Amino acid sequence: MKPTAVTWAVLGLIALEPKSGYDVKRIVDRSVRHFWAASYGQIYPELRRLEEIGWIEGAEAPRGGRVRRIYRISGAGKRALDAWLRAPDTRVELRDESLLRLFFADTMPHEDALTLLSWRREGYRGMLAYLRGLDDGQGKDPPFVDLVYQWGLDYCEWGIEWCNRQEQRLRRLLEAA
Repeated sequence: MKPTAVTWAVLGLIALEPKSGYDVKRIVDRSVRHFWAASYGQIYPELRRLEEIGWIEGAEAPRGGRVRRIYRISGAGKRALDAWLRAPDTRVELRDESLLRLFFADTMPHEDALTLLSWRREGYRGMLAYLRGLDDGQGKDPPFVDLVYQWGLDYCEWGIEWCNRQEQRLRRLLEAA
């Protein structure tokens, strides 16, 4: 079985504790989607696929007046997830439309190009506020979930500072030209 872009996100979330497809989607929207693409349209087909290959097991369960299918990771799923987690190949991928715009900003008047940088800074500020809003103060996250959350906060803070420094640097460069 060839894993898809969402295999490990879905399998990992179910490994933390049994979940419905709705639960997986809700958690993805509040966490994983900020660094790993997983859309609603991908999650349910992936759940079916993972169940078909025996990596998860689903059972109907009433929940709040609705019957939902609750998925649990199987032994085969645990072994597959463990093998993926222990694999030494780690690839960092970045897909950032704002950065792509900045790359091509030399095609614009300088003030307009600097506006792109200020919009990027505002994007970081908005994301930082959003991430801070996710913290309910209860400190219930598992340690490595919290680690990734802290990375998100630090990344946004760094991004704001980087935009400030680069705007100052570019303004000096452009004034000297």
